[in-house]
Amino acid sequence: MAHTPDPVDQRLLDEWQRDLPLVSRPFASIGQVLGLDEDQVITRLDRLKAAGAISRIGATIRPNTIAASTLAAIAVPEKRLDEVAAVVGAEEGVNHSYLREHRLNLWFVATAPDDAALQASLKRIENTSGLPVLGFPLLRAFNIDLGFSLENTKAHKPDGGLRKTLSLDGTDRLIMQALTQGLLLVSHPFAMLADELGLSESVVLNRIRRLSDAGYLTRVGVILRHRALGWRSNAMVVWQVPVERIIPAGEALAALLGVTLCYQRQTVPDVWPYTLYCMIHARSRHEAMDTLTRATELPELRGVKHEVLFSTHCFKQTGAMIAHSKKAAQ
Repeated sequence: MAHTPDPVDQRLLDEWQRDLPLVSRPFASIGQVLGLDEDQVITRLDRLKAAGAISRIGATIRPNTIAASTLAAIAVPEKRLDEVAAVVGAEEGVNHSYLREHRLNLWFVATAPDDAALQASLKRIENTSGLPVLGFPLLRAFNIDLGFSLENTKAHKPDGGLRKTLSLDGTDRLIMQALTQGLLLVSHPFAMLADELGLSESVVLNRIRRLSDAGYLTRVGVILRHRALGWRSNAMVVWQVPVERIIPAGEALAALLGVTLCYQRQTVPDVWPYTLYCMIHARSRHEAMDTLTRATELPELRGVKHEVLFSTHCFKQTGAMIAHSKKAAQ
């Protein structure tokens, strides 16, 4: 059953999916805008999290910057779905796993500290399941942060990309890993994180600001579980766009209202020719298909071969694993 937020909850969910105040008491700062005290904001966020509407208060990490990641898929016989999904979900670096309507029906995102570890993870899944795993690494992002208005009244702004290359250390990795798992819902969450890492609060806040300004953090804020909020029709659409037309097609698609993610991925010769991917999140299949119709009418995509893969079940959804332990990150 979908959770129905009240008007104040709606503002919390809509207005702070990015730009969480990077101050000592962020929930007090949010409360000043909403006319609430700090405890009321924390209580509301805690209730929304318990209801499954919020995954965490934290950050999303730009793929392939401080870790290696890929989208992957397996064609699983129906009678083995639960078994193979369990194998996939048991991998520490798998953070999303979905059943989709297609011959390639089990799709997942895997992340690891480096490419060698990522390939080893995919190989373990392949060996344990006895089924081929196809990987589709990200080549270009047009929009990757999945922070969209629940009112569905405006499209994404274009992805800003990595704005500055930083020299990152183990501490940066640990902070980013903590943000993918989520901050504690307490008065001073950054101080609590700093204490856990043996750092000062000011050091943690300054590092988060630096990582966010450079684009390593695609957003810092409230990370939603859209299905719990009524956005139950989740469709991945793959497009066979010629490489020379990828940039205009991707930019046009990313700007379309209703398209919530958009990126170019590597093809698999003779198996998977699709170069451009987008996600459509909608409250119904009819609404999702309306968005797809508008996408097919874009001049950049008119007549382009595509397939639609609706998600029918979520097996796993967590923050990305970019470091397996403190020791691994240092």
